Amino acid sequence: MRISESKIEEIRNAANIVDVVSEYVQLRKRGRNYIGLCPFHSEKTPSFTVSDEKQIYHCFGCHNGGNVFKFLMEYKKISFIEAVQELAEQFGIELNYDDSVPEGQSEQEILFDINTEVARYFSNNLLNDGEGQIARDYFQKRNIKVQTMRAFGLGYALNGWENLVSFLKQKNIDLEKALQLGLIGRNKDGRVYDKLAGRIIFPIFSPNGRVVAFAGRKLREDDTGGKYINSPESIIYVKGRILYGLSFAKDEIRKLDKAIIVEGYMDLISLYQAGIKNVVAVSGTALTDDQAQLLSRYTKNVVLLFDADTAGISASMRSIEILLRKDFDVKIATLPSGEDPDSFVNKYGKDEFEEVIKRSENFLEYQTAYYEKQGMFNDPTKAAEAIRELVRVISLVQDDLKRAFLVKISRKFNIRENLLERELDQVLSKNKVVPKFQENLIDTKHNISTKLFDEKIRKFSTPQNFNFEIEIIRFLFGNDEGTSKYILENVDEEDLEYEIHSYIIKKAKETYNTNLSFAPGELLLEFDDEVRNYILSWEKKFITEKNYDTDDNIQRYVQESIRRLRERNLELKIKLLTEAIQNTTDEEYKKKLLIENKDLINKKKELLKFSGIS
Repeated sequence: MRISESKIEEIRNAANIVDVVSEYVQLRKRGRNYIGLCPFHSEKTPSFTVSDEKQIYHCFGCHNGGNVFKFLMEYKKISFIEAVQELAEQFGIELNYDDSVPEGQSEQEILFDINTEVARYFSNNLLNDGEGQIARDYFQKRNIKVQTMRAFGLGYALNGWENLVSFLKQKNIDLEKALQLGLIGRNKDGRVYDKLAGRIIFPIFSPNGRVVAFAGRKLREDDTGGKYINSPESIIYVKGRILYGLSFAKDEIRKLDKAIIVEGYMDLISLYQAGIKNVVAVSGTALTDDQAQLLSRYTKNVVLLFDADTAGISASMRSIEILLRKDFDVKIATLPSGEDPDSFVNKYGKDEFEEVIKRSENFLEYQTAYYEKQGMFNDPTKAAEAIRELVRVISLVQDDLKRAFLVKISRKFNIRENLLERELDQVLSKNKVVPKFQENLIDTKHNISTKLFDEKIRKFSTPQNFNFEIEIIRFLFGNDEGTSKYILENVDEEDLEYEIHSYIIKKAKETYNTNLSFAPGELLLEFDDEVRNYILSWEKKFITEKNYDTDDNIQRYVQESIRRLRERNLELKIKLLTEAIQNTTDEEYKKKLLIENKDLINKKKELLKFSGIS
């Protein structure tokens, strides 16, 4: 039985998100919205916003957001159904159930239920069945306690071809669904069989603690399968979007504002048992963009702790790039040769392990030391390759000050700092947000090409120009809808020199004109991940660096930013026209340019006069 959609909608309408969130977060009104300190990550400056009008919340720091159900699910670590039930009880709404739910939703819940039932079965085999002694011995040799086995739902699949199949039939569980989940397989003759037979079982949980998949590790020498057999992807499990152990670790990660990433299941379990709980595992797969995005909801500080073999080093290098692109601070910890996190913490204990983490290196130190150990700096050709690779990775760091600090690390390895700076400037120049072809001021019939015009735009473009536009984007996605509306009504996409900023304004205007309303947090959902992350990266800097006392101060600052933006555009056009006038030999064309240039100069004077600038 399921809660009907109509009943869920009734509860959503009854539960005002501001009232619900206020029970857990101290909110204060700012403009039309409410702000407070985010309950999902550590912060000193409020970046958590609740919209009474749109009935949503959003944190511009950790990017967590959603409706009132999502807030309770995240805050209390409960399921959607539990959140609905809690709100129904709170607001005195009687629940009713029906089976007329969309097939996709019903299918998903059925698969979750099957996994939960099978996880209990595997756990009981490990803890209580006589045959489970082989698995209990394995875990005991690895110093895993019974309470840890219970906490992580560890299990054992009885050896044989039909033990799980018989259990599923006894529980009237749809075998086709079990096949879909990869719990059982089917022979060519059509018979079904246990797919994980004779293996220890690691249930894999979603961030909210629901069993989405299983990994089975072989124990017996006569098992001809791979070391691990993992569940196939399904509508409830996408491997690249799950971090093993996150449901156990997320509270500690938020508390410490740091996550340790390890490779395997046993690494994580042993560390957790030793009291080191801010740990997640990639579980035999390379770190993905989705996993990094998921982790960014809880922290932006990461320590990578992979094996020191070739595969582990390669995995570290790949992970560094992915994390830097998501604006993480990345450090690398290294264990003694022959040790992994599991063996190390069992030999030396929690305190020694924490010392290893404290000694973790900045990612650039790690990479540079690795290249030095490989002897790459002893050969000019290889040294050039190494330096270019280091610079390429440094260029992924978004913060200018952080990049400057990283460049100074080169002194430690006798690499010339100015060499790195020169290489870095070249890379950043290539990767720079490219100004768009703003307006065809110069007639292409007079032998001035679009390409040349674009080059001139770049020539006159300055960091200040970029900063003017960023200020507009920052305030557009601030918490005050009045300010956002003012920007949309006074700034056009043609006013902006940089393509991405022009695109953002255009998209925001389209949304505003369609809905006749504007909620900055909700608008973010209109953009893809790349653009949304770009917006949020600047929004976070705005929140932490700027502090305006009143809405009037904000409005005055926005008005001034727009004025400076228009002045900048006029100056740019005047410069381009002046250069064109100097270069042309066509007198008729020169007259046209002079008239247009004079008109622009007058517009600039009017703009300065209006703003009180003489």
